[in-house]
Amino acid sequence: MNGWLAGIEGTAAGHQLAMYLALSAAFLHAVFGALQKGRHDPWLTRGAIDFSYGLMAAPFALFVVPWPEPHMWPIFLGAFVIHVIYKLLQAWAYTKGAYTVVYPVVRGTGPLFAVLGAYVIFGERFTPVQWLGVAVLLSGIFGLAVYNMIFLTKERDTLHAALGLAVLTGLFVALYTTYDAYGIRATENPFTFLAWFFMIDGLVMPVIAARRYRAITDPPAPGPLMLRGVFGGLVAFLSFGSIMMATRLDKVGEAAVLRETSTVFAALIGVLVLKETVGPRRIALMALIAAGAVIVEMGG
Repeated sequence: MNGWLAGIEGTAAGHQLAMYLALSAAFLHAVFGALQKGRHDPWLTRGAIDFSYGLMAAPFALFVVPWPEPHMWPIFLGAFVIHVIYKLLQAWAYTKGAYTVVYPVVRGTGPLFAVLGAYVIFGERFTPVQWLGVAVLLSGIFGLAVYNMIFLTKERDTLHAALGLAVLTGLFVALYTTYDAYGIRATENPFTFLAWFFMIDGLVMPVIAARRYRAITDPPAPGPLMLRGVFGGLVAFLSFGSIMMATRLDKVGEAAVLRETSTVFAALIGVLVLKETVGPRRIALMALIAAGAVIVEMGG
């Protein structure tokens, strides 16, 4: 598998596979976000998810994939710090605002920073048509933010905090996307990076969640919470693994932008599963974000 992936890196076949992987990551990440914002406290859910995927990744990291090269340990340390901050910000944002408010801004703000990061780190350049797509995407983001500020009634008192945290979280989405793309390219075997990343990344949030669980007066039953954690862990493997493989096979900026079609999936999940009121205007703005991502892909 590793040899086949190395053989199609930078080719037309690699570009096509990267596109499919980025789209898969978009859908799966929307599912992942809904899981964290859904039935349980976002901090508890994230802790259960991280515990599950860390435990599942450990045997692969220790006994299946090749061990990391010596130069990978500082890279893993940097990834660990970035992802911990990102997860703290995201959980905090979800406690302040509705899923359909926070998620589109987080996932829509990230691509702009990711494109700039890909230019600085990897020397990637966008065409004028692709920058038009970025502009369309950003117009949808800011339009959605303005709409929420004017018309939203639920969680109105925490709206500004939710939007501010969402933008900051989006910055860290871009940071981990570009940094992890660097990391997965720095090792010979990409599955080594993925297995060790998940094992290391699952260390902190379970501790925070356990402390929060003990402090809750009426904590949820552990069974359903851990079941959600196991399912979320599997979704995380597929979602994060897909986008990381896409950034190894093709351009980081394009993969990052295309993944943000997840906003459309998020809107559908918010309405159909979480029973949140979205409305035609907010759906149109979310679709505008997705349209910008499509323009970026077509203009490459």
